[in-house]
Amino acid sequence: MPFIKPIKKQPSSTLMDKKSQKCGLRCAVFSANGNVYTGEWQDDKKHGKGTQVWKKSGAIYEGDWKCGKPDGYGAYSVLLPKTKKHVRKYCGGWKNGKKHGYGTYFYDCSAVYEGEWSEDHRTGWGRMCYDNGDIYEGEWMKDKNNGQGIIRYVNGNWHEGTWRDGKKNGNGRFCYSNKGQLYEGIWVDGVAKCGTLSDFGRDAAPTPTQYPIPQVHLVDMQLVLREAQSAYLDQC
Repeated sequence: MPFIKPIKKQPSSTLMDKKSQKCGLRCAVFSANGNVYTGEWQDDKKHGKGTQVWKKSGAIYEGDWKCGKPDGYGAYSVLLPKTKKHVRKYCGGWKNGKKHGYGTYFYDCSAVYEGEWSEDHRTGWGRMCYDNGDIYEGEWMKDKNNGQGIIRYVNGNWHEGTWRDGKKNGNGRFCYSNKGQLYEGIWVDGVAKCGTLSDFGRDAAPTPTQYPIPQVHLVDMQLVLREAQSAYLDQC
């Protein structure tokens, strides 16, 4: 007598899930953990326009989905435990569930970043407004100032030049607006190493130095400066 393998009975939840045929627009789908998704589906995955609400954190994502993950344009908001109100954290581009493209991120303090992202990191061009009032505008690489950029300090001073790993590195200009002086030279890991200091807007400065900076009398000042910079870089 042939042996007939008994058919394994599937759980009722699995059968109901198959019958639901999650494809196209659905009013709302409730997960076992309490999360709620309302929107479009494709091949049993969130795909298209939709809104996800996470029960545990109270966070909300509203926007585009692709293959079950935020992808396209969308906004992510979090729930404040004390006020029970939602506040916007990020609004912009997504790819494969991560911040990607152009978007704006609001930090817990008053700091705001607006610019380009890559795989959840500030990468590319961006503008960062810090909570103390300083503003950096320029290039980024994995959440650090990297490349060309300018930072304007709340006291009126500013620095323009190249950056690496979040620090001033390479050629740059630092303007002491309060004193009316300008430093131009080379920087290494945030420290000025070799350059020139000259008067710059001294007449309009709020607290200028008592005497102007005297003129340098050299036959070729730039040659001397280049040799000094080259000698220092050779030691690094």
